[in-house]
Amino acid sequence: MTSPLISTAELQDRLGDRPGDLSLLDVRYRLGGPSGPEEYAAGHLPGAVYVDLDTVLASPAGSGGRHPLPDPDAFEAAMRGLGVRDDRPVVVYDDWSAHAAGRAWWLLRFHGHPDVRVLDGGLAAWVARGGEVETGPVSPVPGDFTRSEQPAMAAVAADAVLGVDVLVDARAAERYRGEVEPIDPVAGHIPGAVNVPTSRNLTEDGLFRSPEELRALYAEVGAVPGADVAAYCGSGVTAAHDLMAMEVAGVRAALYPGSWSGWITDPTRPVERSASR
Repeated sequence: MTSPLISTAELQDRLGDRPGDLSLLDVRYRLGGPSGPEEYAAGHLPGAVYVDLDTVLASPAGSGGRHPLPDPDAFEAAMRGLGVRDDRPVVVYDDWSAHAAGRAWWLLRFHGHPDVRVLDGGLAAWVARGGEVETGPVSPVPGDFTRSEQPAMAAVAADAVLGVDVLVDARAAERYRGEVEPIDPVAGHIPGAVNVPTSRNLTEDGLFRSPEELRALYAEVGAVPGADVAAYCGSGVTAAHDLMAMEVAGVRAALYPGSWSGWITDPTRPVERSASR
């Protein structure tokens, strides 16, 4: 596996040497937070184009949860419109600790792009290191991205979730335990799931922990190389953060796209409430 992350230092070097040799995607999004387009217009990495999570990286909410996977043809067309090419690396960033950027990373990898990485530390790390920021829109030259789904970046259907070796719930511990549920109508977690909140993937300065630290963290719940591992969250967005962390640790895991919001659309599916495991 190659790392899903790129440091600010490496990105600055890449942009300085060959600024036209990669595609930069700004995926700023926060549930209930500031408007992504407005934040993007106020300042973004040079050459970055804005990607709307709700309309480009997801389909309308329904039985598949709050953020179902986008239609594959529509996703391919959107990526082409954003300038994504098959032969050019893609770097994705946000200002939400890589929670939204991770969704774009996973979708591009799942649809066959061979070289996608997330800016470790996001916009904050870029600015802290003196990175240049520009304002206004960017009009990219259309790309030629051609989708080709990759079995290695598997998406697990609801009826297969209970059959994996390790099912990781990426939500905050209190949501996992069912003590609170601020978004979805039912509290709790999928039976048998183990909890690794995305906050545990990061250091105090907002960067991902080292491979050794992440390997130890996920080994605690049985997510080790060779195991059949899947991850979910509330709507299939922030779970990609755990998928990235596990990939840094050398563990390949699948995504359950419907996640909790999709699971509970069928009232016959079991729900568990318990202490963290």
